[in-house]
Amino acid sequence: MPLLFDQIILLRGGGDLASGVAHRLHRAGFSVVITELAQPLCVRRAVSFAEAVYAGVITVEGVTARLVAEAEAARMALAAHEIPVLVDPQGGALAELQPAVVVDARLAKRNLGTTLADAPLVIGLGPGFTAGMDCHAVVETNRGHNLGRVYWRGGAEPDTGQPEPVRGFSVDRVLRAPRAGTFTGRRQIGDRVSAGDVLAEVDGAPLVAPFAGVLRGLLHDGLAVTSSLKVGDLDPRGVREHCFTISDKARSVGGGVLEAVLYGLRTTRSPAHKPSA
Repeated sequence: MPLLFDQIILLRGGGDLASGVAHRLHRAGFSVVITELAQPLCVRRAVSFAEAVYAGVITVEGVTARLVAEAEAARMALAAHEIPVLVDPQGGALAELQPAVVVDARLAKRNLGTTLADAPLVIGLGPGFTAGMDCHAVVETNRGHNLGRVYWRGGAEPDTGQPEPVRGFSVDRVLRAPRAGTFTGRRQIGDRVSAGDVLAEVDGAPLVAPFAGVLRGLLHDGLAVTSSLKVGDLDPRGVREHCFTISDKARSVGGGVLEAVLYGLRTTRSPAHKPSA
């Protein structure tokens, strides 16, 4: 599908939530570029465009992302209607690509250096940003009544530190490294598992399933992990298809970012029309 807009939208981060945003923006006709770390720690790899760093190419729900080495290759990927992924932890692509919009989708729960000067329109996802101070708009990432809401003043709801409960399971849904060391998966994303099954190991220390469900996410093999780092995601609903499709939360946040982009670009072209909420 041809791109409708010349402006580049640069997303910092390519995890599952960021990928839901990128997917929606790409489908809407925007030129989307993703920057990532050299070794992304994405758990929901089957729906994360960051997986292109390891695999070279990944397709999520009909949209393809491709690892590229530099800005010119990124432009070629955009011309082919793909999402280029650049390993760029220092943000050098900002100067090279001069995006109209920057979306900080790293979900660090704090600002890692994003400023209002990064682009004509700067959007932060979740807590850690304040609209009008370090970005122009903030999109809510906390589940509930405000999920996907765009704030043009202030910030998002505070981080609760607790994953959302699913069928009575909350903290146990997040699988964490039993020790520091090198991570090795023993099952595959999409596998149905029983309580007590070994899902992965860290230097020989097993990570076992706390309950029966489907393995929705698992860290890439061979990565160095710290003790208690999030390395997997177990879904008690047991629906395998959910492992390979964008989540409702990511779609909602993506809708909020799309709204912020369309409204924000319009208002930056018309200084007399200012966001009011």
